[in-house]
Amino acid sequence: MSDATRPTAEITLLGRSYVIACAPGEEPKLERAARYLDRAMTGIHAQNNLLGSERIAIMAALNITHELLETLEQQRDGERSLDALSERLERALADAPSAEPAGGPGLSPGKP
Repeated sequence: MSDATRPTAEITLLGRSYVIACAPGEEPKLERAARYLDRAMTGIHAQNNLLGSERIAIMAALNITHELLETLEQQRDGERSLDALSERLERALADAPSAEPAGGPGLSPGKP
């Protein structure tokens, strides 16, 4: 699909509009990402309005990348914890005595 036939979405970053091509059906995700980036850029601009748009965009990209890496690290830590718990559970189940037949030891089902 050529860029001429690809869907586009209009996004706004720091009050400036951009038309961006994206994959079909991905427009809502692009718009959501643009809103997130705009909030990040607006926050940086509010702290120092002397910075140029390019520098603000770079700082926002670095901040968002940091957030992503922190989230990925937390996810990996959670997965490692779940793996360890799963291994402990499997060992505990393997070490547990096997279940006895219904009615208790030495009793046949249906007999008092």
